Amino acid sequence: MMLCELRVENLLLIEQAQLRLAPGLNVLTGETGAGKTVLAHALDLLLGGRARGGIVRPGAQEAYVEGVFAVQQGEIPLEASIRERLAPDAEELVLARRVGSDGRTRAYLNGRTIAVGEMRDIGAALVCFYGQHEHRKLTIASSQLELLDGLCGPEHAERLRACAASCSQVARLRAQLDELDERERAREHELGLLEHEISELEACEEELRAYESLLQTRERVRRSGALQQAAEAGAHALSPADSADAADAETGAQRLAAAVSSLRTLAGVDQRLDALSERLSDVLIESQELGSELRRYAEELAGAELDGGGGGLDALEERLLPVERLLRKHGGSVSSTLAHADDARGRLRELRSEQAASRELEAGLAEASAELEQHVAALRRAREKAAPGFQKAVSEELQALALPGASFEIALSGRETGPSGGDEVEFVIAPNPGVPAGALREIASGGELARVMLAIMSVAASPAGAPTLVFDEVDAGIGGHAARAVGSRLRALAQRRQLLCITHLPQIASLGDRHFAIVKDTCAGSTSAAVTQLAEQEVVSELVRMLGAEDADSGARRHARELRRAA
Repeated sequence: MMLCELRVENLLLIEQAQLRLAPGLNVLTGETGAGKTVLAHALDLLLGGRARGGIVRPGAQEAYVEGVFAVQQGEIPLEASIRERLAPDAEELVLARRVGSDGRTRAYLNGRTIAVGEMRDIGAALVCFYGQHEHRKLTIASSQLELLDGLCGPEHAERLRACAASCSQVARLRAQLDELDERERAREHELGLLEHEISELEACEEELRAYESLLQTRERVRRSGALQQAAEAGAHALSPADSADAADAETGAQRLAAAVSSLRTLAGVDQRLDALSERLSDVLIESQELGSELRRYAEELAGAELDGGGGGLDALEERLLPVERLLRKHGGSVSSTLAHADDARGRLRELRSEQAASRELEAGLAEASAELEQHVAALRRAREKAAPGFQKAVSEELQALALPGASFEIALSGRETGPSGGDEVEFVIAPNPGVPAGALREIASGGELARVMLAIMSVAASPAGAPTLVFDEVDAGIGGHAARAVGSRLRALAQRRQLLCITHLPQIASLGDRHFAIVKDTCAGSTSAAVTQLAEQEVVSELVRMLGAEDADSGARRHARELRRAA
């Protein structure tokens, strides 16, 4: 992936400019005040930078900046949420920014509106900007760890993958455990309710299953007086027991017995009558037995022997009261109440299994956390081992890049464990002897920052992060051998990444694979700047200008050509 095209409209001095960038080293030159920094500001806007006031060209409604990045299949270094916005077969990614004259700004990704914060995240993955824009220094912080990791050997990539996988496992288990913990209070409350309900239901389970029988028993006890009276009346009618009715009872019995006796005297005469005689005889016997049974039934009721299990009606009501309360509570029928009991037992088992799952998760989390700590420790040991060599190599590079006496160190400190381990890396520099050391992103000036990052990138196994690097002011305050050293390192770095270098030194400009010049034009009281891609002869002429000579100066032109041949 690389930046193929940069388009700028109505931004400060530039009315319209279009830069078609090449792989390798692209250089931008121009006279002082011509507007080189306008293009730096255009790039800053494209990367989500703040739009300061007054940047819209006078008379225009808005400024517009657009960057087109070529995309190779599977090479988009973006978060999944951003990749989802691009077509699977997308061949380019287009970032754009509009800034109105009223200060309002809008950002776009492939023609669709996005938040400026999203543009900043996307831009950081595509372009690293080293130079005068102070807030761009913050992007260095995110790449420092990656730069150090690049020097930890080929096996370090596997350490990083193992740590990221372990960190993901810990996060997943912790999320599951947190979810269970959030439900713990509700679960404990539900467990208490279920245990209470099941206890109630089990205490009355025998009565529930015998509910219909108990209802019948209660009804008999409630109407025992009526039952007794009915039984006594029946017994009395069949076989009176008291003396006052004995004569009438005897007469009745004698009449029935006499009738039987009379019929028997004619036995054998008529079969039909014989059958009726037998039936009447059976009635006599049955009436005598029935009267005795009714009398015994009445006597049992009178003696209060039938009491529903010991205690009479009160005892029965006491047994039925909780049963009927449960029936009202759980559906009104015995079947629905017993079904609820089964459901409650099932839910109780489920909740108790969740408690067991929580204990298993805790054990799994402890094991995964211990494994993660081992990966974090392995990463830290590798980084501590690589840091001294990195420090020494960068310090040597700084001497060659016109920063004599500068010291460079790598400060490793702990932080919250994440996919890349538990280390925070801070590049610390003292640009000059006697100057207190401080964080690179805070202490270095624009030119110093650019040269330090060039030294770091030259030493690093591979530049971290973005495929396109922009160096602004990398040549500030240097010349001669230092300029050549900076140029040679830029050229070497351009073999691995696309570079855009804004420079005022011919030694650096001569190394460009593609050269752009910005020229300021003042006409009729209006000032504008135009950007032009230079052909080879025009490159030589621009180098002559940068050497401080006239275009017709043959010596200067010869020197310019020598610089180009040396490139």
